[in-house]
Formats: sequence, structure tokens, C-alpha cells
Amino acid sequence: MFSIPNRQSQTVNRSHFALRQTLTGSIERTGVGLHSGERATVRVLPEKAGVGRYFVRVDLPDAPVIPARVEAVSQTTLSTELAVGEASVRTVEHLLAALAGSGVDDARIEIDGSEVPLLDGSAKEWVEAIATVGRESAKAGDAAIGDCPLTLTEPIWVQHGDAFVAALPAPETRFTYGIDFEHPAIGNQWHSWLLGSQESFASAIAPARTFGFARQVEQLRQAGLIKGGSLENALVCGDDGWLNPPLRFANEPARHKLLDLVGDLSLLGIFPVAHFLAYKASHNLHVQLAKQLLRLIND
Repeated sequence: MFSIPNRQSQTVNRSHFALRQTLTGSIERTGVGLHSGERATVRVLPEKAGVGRYFVRVDLPDAPVIPARVEAVSQTTLSTELAVGEASVRTVEHLLAALAGSGVDDARIEIDGSEVPLLDGSAKEWVEAIATVGRESAKAGDAAIGDCPLTLTEPIWVQHGDAFVAALPAPETRFTYGIDFEHPAIGNQWHSWLLGSQESFASAIAPARTFGFARQVEQLRQAGLIKGGSLENALVCGDDGWLNPPLRFANEPARHKLLDLVGDLSLLGIFPVAHFLAYKASHNLHVQLAKQLLRLIND
């Protein structure tokens, strides 16, 4: 299901590879976690070529490392959580989407808590911080050669009821997301974004904020969720419409779901060349698709 360029001669086939990118300096942000309600500080630092993106729980003994990889996903209830042994980090999708959408392949992410801060509910602050320090290509000889692009040749689907997420053969990497809610303030929305297009991740996707419904708040909090959610870090929809307008985009909810998809699929380490199409999906379906793709990559 994947077409992979010939790897026999890196000199001849260098054009098939992209130079890996890392940060030129460190960035730091502090904030409250969406579900835990606890404050945490995150520092993102440059890393060597080929190491990938990974978290370090600096608040725990021996500072355990948690790779930002599909294999480390531990649960997907209203966010994506990664874990290795007893160490975990939750709600990683916005930060990982910011790194992947900004072209940062290798990064050490130090965190002194169990959940990545929600900040304003989007990836905007992360992307702005990345732009402030900038990126640089790896400069370590052969290590500077990046991952080989994988081109999907057959479609893959994951479905639950009328919700699905799919990877379809395509000439370029594209993400398309559709949502459908009975509430008239949201309704049926779609957005499509092409990786590397003139419509940048920073302007088109990163500013889209997480959203929810006022009628669900108490139930979710009783379940131990969204303890850190507020009108300052999430769009909240009430019976008569949005409680905290204005929206940044007319279809901001659909764009935010696309942001989540980018973050979850970044756990593959590299985006295959494919059209990723999702409708009414979830973190769980996103990760199921990523696991299927990983199995095919490893075969």
C-alpha cells in the first residue's frame, strides 16, 4: 500500500528526502491543563537530526522520556495521552500539531506536569513562539538526510457508525475535515488544508480554538474532565449560540478538528503522501488510522 523511493544510494536519491528541521533555540510557555486544571511549564528545545519529537517529565524521578509516537498512545478520551510505564503526558495534540505544522521534526519537550497547557485553546501561541526562534536544518552529514516520503497507493478507512477517518491515495499531503452538529451555531462545516500550500498552517489552522457545549460542562467535570476549561481557553456554545464570540473563522470548529487530526497523525513521525479525510471523527479514530498506517509502514 506504500510506494517508497529506492534507498540504495543516498547520493543518487537525495532528492527523495527532506532535510530534517529543529528549532534554533528554546521556547517556553506556562499554563493550565484542560482536563487536570493544573499549571505546568513546557520548554521545547532543539534536538539532533533523526531523534524525533519526545517529551521528558522533568518533575518525576529520573526524568522519564515519552516518545511522541503512535506506540506510546495510552488513551484518547477528549484528548490524546502518551505514556511509558507510570509516566504520562496528556493533551499533546495542539503542541505536536504546532511542531509538525511548522516543520519541526526533532524536538525535546520538557514538561513539569502531566498535561500540556491549553493556553488559548489553539496552537497559535506555540506556532508564534516557534516562529520567533526559527528553525534550522540538521548539519550532521548523513544524519541531515530526513525521512523518506511514503506514498499511499490504496485507501485505508476506520469507521464507527457514520463517523470515519480515511487515508486516500493522492499526489500531495492534504487534510480535510467535516463536522455536523444539530446546533444551528455550528451545523455542517468543512475545511481542507494542503501541507506546504500558500495557506499556511500558522494562519489557517493554528488559531482555531477547541470548542464545547455549555450543557455538557457539569457532566464532564463530574467525570474528572475539563477542570481547566473556561471562556478564555475554549469556545463554548450555549442554547442560544456562542457564549464568547467572535469566532476567528466562520468554520473555526471544523478547523480545530483538523488541527487535532494533524497533531494525532504527527505521531507517525512523518506524514505519508495521502489525502486524510475525516468526518465526525475523534482522537480515537485518528489514532486507529495512525496505527493502521504504522503497521503498513513497518511491513
